[in-house]
Amino acid sequence: MSYTALYRKFRPDEFEDVKGQDAIVKTLKNQIKAERIGHAYLFCGTRGTGKTTVAKIFAKAVNCEHPVDGSPCGECAMCRSIAAGTSMNVIEIDAASNNGVDNIREIREEVAYRPTEGRYKVYIIDEVHMLSIGAFNALLKTLEEPPEYVIFILATTEAHKIPITILSRCQRYDFKRISIETISDRLRELIDKEGWEVEEKAVRYIAKMADGSMRDSLSLLDQCVAFYIGEKLTYDHVLEVLGAVDTETFSRLLRELLSMDVHKVIVTVEELVMQGRELSQLVSDFTWYLRNLLLVKSSDNMEDVLDVSTENLAQLKEEAQMIDNDTLIRYIRIFSDLTNQLKYATQKRVLLEVTLIKLCRPAMDQNQDALLDRIRLIEKQLEEGLLDSAVREKVVYVNSDGPAEQKEKPRPELPKALNEDVKAVAQDFRTIANDASPLLRTYLKKARLSPGEGSRLLIVLPDEVSAAAVGTAEHKEEIERLIEEKIGKQVDIEVRQLEEGRRFEDSFVDLENLIHMEITVED
Repeated sequence: MSYTALYRKFRPDEFEDVKGQDAIVKTLKNQIKAERIGHAYLFCGTRGTGKTTVAKIFAKAVNCEHPVDGSPCGECAMCRSIAAGTSMNVIEIDAASNNGVDNIREIREEVAYRPTEGRYKVYIIDEVHMLSIGAFNALLKTLEEPPEYVIFILATTEAHKIPITILSRCQRYDFKRISIETISDRLRELIDKEGWEVEEKAVRYIAKMADGSMRDSLSLLDQCVAFYIGEKLTYDHVLEVLGAVDTETFSRLLRELLSMDVHKVIVTVEELVMQGRELSQLVSDFTWYLRNLLLVKSSDNMEDVLDVSTENLAQLKEEAQMIDNDTLIRYIRIFSDLTNQLKYATQKRVLLEVTLIKLCRPAMDQNQDALLDRIRLIEKQLEEGLLDSAVREKVVYVNSDGPAEQKEKPRPELPKALNEDVKAVAQDFRTIANDASPLLRTYLKKARLSPGEGSRLLIVLPDEVSAAAVGTAEHKEEIERLIEEKIGKQVDIEVRQLEEGRRFEDSFVDLENLIHMEITVED
C-alpha cells in the first residue's frame, strides 16, 4: 500500500480532534444540538487552519444517526459513507477548476432533488473566491433561499474577493492562525503515536516554521522525518533539511553589521550559501530576529510574547543594548522590503550582498534614512582615531550658550616650494594617465592632483569607489612605474578620496592649476 501523508492520515474525524479553533467548533456543535442549523456558511482563513476539515465534520454531524454532544459518532452508516467519500449527500466542489456559470447551474438543478439517505445534502465549495462574476450571480438566488434539506459551506483563503451580496447571505466564521504551542502539542502527540524520536527543540522550530498552519507543520515534519529515517530527528537536522539558519548565525551577522565589517559579513553569506541555505528564508528569519530585538527593547516583560529559550532571550537583551531604536526599525524595513524583492529576483545572492554592503558603508546609500548610520560611523572612527586631521577639523562643536556651531575650516596653505619631480609629473600627468590600463585610465580621468609632504604626490578621487579602485596596490605600482618611465625618477604617490559634500579647492591645493599660473607668469 502506498504511503499516506501525515496531514491526510491524521485528519480529524470529529470536532474534539480539531485544534486551535475552539470558538468555531463550540458554535457549530451548539447549532447542531439545538437544531438551529443555517443554510449557508462561509469559512475564511489562511491555509491549513481546518476550514475543509471542519466542513466535512459538520456534514457528517448534521447527517449522523446518533450524534454525541453535537459531534458525529463515526460508527453509523452515514458517518462511514461520508468518511469513505461514497455518500451522495456530501458534494465537494473545487471552485478553482469549476468556476463557470454552467457548473453553478448544475448545482441549481441538483438541489431540487431530496437526499436519498440522511437529512441534508451538503455542498462544500472550496476556494469559492475563484468563481467568476457570472457564477456568483447564478449562485445568489439558490444561496439565499435553498430547500430546507440543503446546506452550502463556502471555504476561502481570500474573503475580500467575494461579492458583498454573497457575504450577506452566509454565516461567516474566521479561522485564526493556530498558535505555536498548540501545533507543538499536536505534533508531539502524533510523533508519539508513530513511535519516532524527535528532539523537542526541533518540534518547536517546525511549529514556528508552519506559520499558524497545522497542515504545513505536518508536511514539514513528514519531510524532515523522511530525510532521517531510523535516526533521531534533531534541531540541526531540521535546519539542514529546511535550508534554515540558527539564531547564533543571526546574532553573528547583526554584530558584524553593527561593526560595519564588510569582509566578515560577506564571509558569513558565503558560508551560508555553501551550506545550501535558502536566502529568501534567511532574510525572512533575520527580519523576525530583528522584530524580537525590537520587542525586547520596547518592554521588559516580553517573555510570554517571544517564543525563544532562556539562553536566546538573554542574548537578545544583550544585543538590544548595542543598537538604537531608529537603526533597528530601519533594518527591519530594509529586510522586509528585501524579502519581497527576493521573491522575483534571479540573482538573490547579489541582491542580499548589495544590501548588506550598503548597511556597512552608509556613504554609498544616498537615502536620508542612512544619515544616522553615517553619523554613527564617523563617531566610531573619531573614537578609534581613524579620521585624518582634515576631517577632524569639520567636527561640529556645541556651544553651551547656543546651538551647534561649525568651526570654520581654513583653506589649505600653499606649499613654500614645489618639488621639481612632483612638478614634472603634474605637467605631464594627463599624458601619463593615457598610457595606463583601460580601467585605471577611466578612473584617472576624474583625478585631481595636490602636493603632499616632501616629494609625495596626492591623487584625489571624487568618490569612494574610484578611490578604492585606484588605491589598490596593483594600480599604485602601475602609476609609479609609468611616472618613472616618463621622467626617469621615482615619485611616491598617495591616493585620497574627496570628502562628500566638499569642494576640492576647500581641502587641497590644486597642483595643476598652480603650475599653470606659474607658466603664465613666466610668459
